[in-house]
Amino acid sequence: MGFLGFIKPLLASKKRREVIIALTGAQMLVQLSSLPVALSLPTLADYFETSIADTAWIVIIYLAMLGSFVMLAARMGDRYGHARVFFLGLVASTLGSILIAFSQELWHVVAWRGVTGLGSAMVLGNANAILAENFEPEERGRAFALPIMGARLGTLIGLAAFGLMLQYLDWRFVFISFVPLGILAILASVPMLRHNMTPRVDAGAGSLDWFGGVMLVVTAAVLILSGSHLHGGEESYVSSDAINYHIPMHALFIVLVVAFIFVERRMSNPIVDIQHFKTKAFSLALGSNVAYHFSMLATMTLIPVLVEEGFGKDPIFVTFVLLPSQLLGLFMPMVAGWVYDRYRPRLLRPGTMILIAAGFLILSIFAIQAPFWALPLLMFPIAVGTNMFNPVNNATVMNSLPLEHRGAASGMMETTRELGHAFGATAAASVLALALPAGVALLSDSSASGYYKEGFQLASLMVVFVLAAGAAIAYFHKAPVLGGSPPRPQAASPSVQAGGDD
Repeated sequence: MGFLGFIKPLLASKKRREVIIALTGAQMLVQLSSLPVALSLPTLADYFETSIADTAWIVIIYLAMLGSFVMLAARMGDRYGHARVFFLGLVASTLGSILIAFSQELWHVVAWRGVTGLGSAMVLGNANAILAENFEPEERGRAFALPIMGARLGTLIGLAAFGLMLQYLDWRFVFISFVPLGILAILASVPMLRHNMTPRVDAGAGSLDWFGGVMLVVTAAVLILSGSHLHGGEESYVSSDAINYHIPMHALFIVLVVAFIFVERRMSNPIVDIQHFKTKAFSLALGSNVAYHFSMLATMTLIPVLVEEGFGKDPIFVTFVLLPSQLLGLFMPMVAGWVYDRYRPRLLRPGTMILIAAGFLILSIFAIQAPFWALPLLMFPIAVGTNMFNPVNNATVMNSLPLEHRGAASGMMETTRELGHAFGATAAASVLALALPAGVALLSDSSASGYYKEGFQLASLMVVFVLAAGAAIAYFHKAPVLGGSPPRPQAASPSVQAGGDD
């Protein structure tokens, strides 16, 4: 069909073009300002003459604000207009980046980084709802692929440019680099305000459940912080300091979840409608989403450990291992979205999860003996599976509820995304730590590398198990198309297919 044939129906009207450009630019901004920022932590620690543990708050606060507020931001979009909240999120992210670049104290950087996290929550919580409103269910696989490809490009730019900025310029340039893209994303989103100023759904169903929103923010923040090493002593999940911190935090999270469900069941217009989870297709799609993003953060946690501790390489070599996956992300989502929209193969989602699981299984078996240069080749199944699953599952989640509940679907999709991230990073690090001897830090690099490789092997097998469970969920999930008007018959040619657009 070709790339032009792939995107032509999605860009057939001015409104659609405006939406795709705005969402793709926003995804680039959010992705550029998330994972690659971790590269700057050592430089910031040296500049402010503090420890990596202190500068790690830059990452922690961002993830906490993003994961905690994304559902509330989506429901605010239902109430006040998704495009409005989306636009304000871009403004917050851009202003936060400007203020970070001019910060003179570390706590200023942390505080303004929290503002950018809140902005990202407002963007991501409403982006899926905006897309669902403007594209029919039978074309959402392709529609989701384009912003995802923009996100991959953002990560590539970050990985390639930030290292050079930190090496030859200054850490402030990392955050200044967000500003031009942020301004462009803001300008690109202005036309959407004309089309989406008036909310069409849920707004008249009662006042916004602010109490439930605050409870959800606190609950999500506790979950995210429970996986962070805010305790004293070594960064471990098995030391006495760690046990005294992590176990009470996990217990507090469980208590808050139970209390949240109890309160929400008694609200007339809850921030999270528990009744939605009675829709089997919606619940199963979210379950697959958790498993998939579990594997994503497990990858980001385990691969640096394998490269730096197992093979004794510098951090820059982590980019070498992860780069092929990011390159595939520039076109593989397109392929997956087209296949999903055209054929709706039942085995596509479970098949891609099995492919990711197979990649982790291959890594667990061969990474210990394989030479370093072979790691990107061993990760090829993971790269293909992750880049194909994402647009397909996003479309499946948004198609599983009626359009009038698009804010709830969008918010829960991003909430379960962050839930998977939190569980993936915590579980991978915990299993890895359990496999390491207590005195591993006292061993020579050559002696310790074997233990780290064995720990990586055990943690990879854990990820395989989670992905297999996610694949089983996806296999038994036969999703009805609820998220819009009934699907139109598949056209025989691209020119006819584009004719039904607004």
